[in-house]
Amino acid sequence: MGAELSALQNANRAQAMKDSQVLEFHCSTKWKAHFESSKETSELMVIDFLASCCAPSRFMEPTINEYASKYTDVEFIKIDVDELKVMPTFILIKKGKVVGKITGAKKEELQNKIEKHRDYYYYA
Repeated sequence: MGAELSALQNANRAQAMKDSQVLEFHCSTKWKAHFESSKETSELMVIDFLASCCAPSRFMEPTINEYASKYTDVEFIKIDVDELKVMPTFILIKKGKVVGKITGAKKEELQNKIEKHRDYYYYA
């Protein structure tokens, strides 16, 4: 039964990721190319540095998926890492420059920074 539950959770997670348009990078070459191309736009990028074994990272996953659906003018990226001291860590980048950083599972602070740094002229 545990294997079935795990498979169901993984399927639900995969569907949520598909629905929310959160990008995941597992290859540094692809990530670097994507990051370089993002410098040419004014689109806000929120990078979620997470670990699948980290409870706060798992806690924030539905929120990130929700924000990605809500803020369609903002690009959400997930990168699974083990080197960070605090997880989850979120870095907000605009035009190749860091405009915000949040460490820990702080939904409201993350939402406030997203709203502060996204393009104001965009209306959904």
